[in-house]
Amino acid sequence: MCGFAGFWGGVDQECPSTTSLLLDTMVRSLDHRGPDDRGAWSDESLGIGLVHARLSIVDLSSAGHQPMESDCGRLVIVFNGEVYNHCELRARLEAQGNAPAWRGHSDTETLLACFSAWGIEQTLSATVGMFALALWSKNDQRLTLARDRLGEKPLYWGWSGNTLLFGSELKALKAHPNFNAQVDRNALALLLRYNYVPAPHTIYQGIEKLPAGSYVQIGKGQCRGDVQPKAYWQLKQAFEQGVANPFSGTEQEAVDLLEQTISRAVSGQMLADVPLGAFLSGGVDSSTVVALMQQQSKQPVRTFAIGFDEPGYNEAEYAGEVARHLKTDHTELYVSAQDALDLVPHLPEIYCEPFADSSQFPTFLVSRMAKEHVTVALSGDGGDELFGGYNPYQFAPRVWGQLKHLPLPLREIASRVLCGLPLPDKLTKLVGVLPARDREQFYQILISHWTNPETAVIGAQALPTLVDSSELWPKTDTYEHWMMVMDAGQYMADDILVKVDRAAMANSLETRVPLLDHRVVELAWQMPMNLKIREGVGKWVLRELLYRHVPKEMIERPKKGFSVPLGQWLRGPLRDWAEALLCERRLAAEGYFVPGVVRRAWADHLRGKSDHGRKLWSILMFQAWLEKQ
Repeated sequence: MCGFAGFWGGVDQECPSTTSLLLDTMVRSLDHRGPDDRGAWSDESLGIGLVHARLSIVDLSSAGHQPMESDCGRLVIVFNGEVYNHCELRARLEAQGNAPAWRGHSDTETLLACFSAWGIEQTLSATVGMFALALWSKNDQRLTLARDRLGEKPLYWGWSGNTLLFGSELKALKAHPNFNAQVDRNALALLLRYNYVPAPHTIYQGIEKLPAGSYVQIGKGQCRGDVQPKAYWQLKQAFEQGVANPFSGTEQEAVDLLEQTISRAVSGQMLADVPLGAFLSGGVDSSTVVALMQQQSKQPVRTFAIGFDEPGYNEAEYAGEVARHLKTDHTELYVSAQDALDLVPHLPEIYCEPFADSSQFPTFLVSRMAKEHVTVALSGDGGDELFGGYNPYQFAPRVWGQLKHLPLPLREIASRVLCGLPLPDKLTKLVGVLPARDREQFYQILISHWTNPETAVIGAQALPTLVDSSELWPKTDTYEHWMMVMDAGQYMADDILVKVDRAAMANSLETRVPLLDHRVVELAWQMPMNLKIREGVGKWVLRELLYRHVPKEMIERPKKGFSVPLGQWLRGPLRDWAEALLCERRLAAEGYFVPGVVRRAWADHLRGKSDHGRKLWSILMFQAWLEKQ
């Protein structure tokens, strides 16, 4: 796990000191991602430079230093992530007679040799791992940017004037003096709707996130209109292939195959030359990962859990039970609300664009604790999206099945009449979905914090995303599968994985996600729905796997989730901080939000008329981020 950045064009090619200074400024902005080593490479005659901040995980020697040049001398790479099957790739190269004289045992060196022997797309398709990279080809003066299949590792890119900027975090792009991008008001509206900005958009005009599972190649003199990212793996295609070729064995065989596949992923991700552990919440996903780690480990696995003193928000006790059963070396930390609140001033620095998933608090705190003991931590993210764990997968088909029989005009009238009444939050959400035209719009409204955010953001227009772009949807066999693939393609990639990456890397901790090994993902899409959701409970096949290692009664309990009492905090200890950011005069002066709309939501929240905690948090995170700029 590391960080990298670079630029091409827009510098004085006759002044090497200028290039060197720019590269040093950019790499220092990524020190948290790579505190162990820094490196830079440039070609002043072409105005291109690459920098790398290294967190040493595999091959701790100088043989893993980046930027790294290929043995043939044609290629230069900066790479963030891990290729878990790089030993197998080395063996293939050697069997073909394409292996160089190896200098070390890093996966970066392996990748370079593969790119040299096989080219871009064949190499990317051969990898098992998580990564983002920039590859410079000296011979044809071509830059390739690429990202892993599920989007575990971040990669921003775009032109500012005539300068191409790219890197692991926006703060590295902003460190370049030519960066002059303006806030994208349409992306700001997306932030209010989802609490994150979905790819390929970012909070800045002209700066994009490279889509997961894709690469883009840029030649000399080309600009954005000349190039398009190309997919080498697609979630949509993987889903359609899985549904078209469903698993047809017995339930027992399904559990066996899933255990074999996840165990193989876990085994690959336990490869490290530094101390390694895992996050453990006590839920199905993390408990499964830890159980399979412990099964393959000769010593107790290090596990980490965080607990809150707040009633109803603590799962650490359940994690402790699972840890004792599996005999892991367990560490847990109970934190107070104040411990979390102390993080608030730092959130705009941790998340380089506004990000408003409030589980950022416990994720950061557990990462900070884990870093005191290990350098790598495995997590259980991905199980809900792949195996039907989220509550809407259970209740949305049932509720929509009842609503769709009521005439749409009648539902629209009922929504207008009821929306102004003081209702419990769950009823308020139900009123909001009444005008849905179809089941897809029903789900979009259900997952939206602001249903019409353009009414709150001055000058914003609605931007299409995966959830409302039918041309991007796969052909699905069930409504539940449609929701799951939407969440995997957008919510998981742009919320869950962003949250974990930034929170962990702010603490110089590498995180790995075995359930997002693409072979696990492809198998999950082959599993029919009755192996996922059964009798109103999700993740059936994953639970059956876990029960081979952990007693059922230790897992079967209501899920609390990795959440915080945000609404209470905004009425209590965060009230003054929020009031300052939501001051009417300030909103009017800054000119991003319609003051009246925001102030009404804030007033309703303070009076207890509605819990607008999540709605307001997106605005507060933007305001706090804006203040730091």
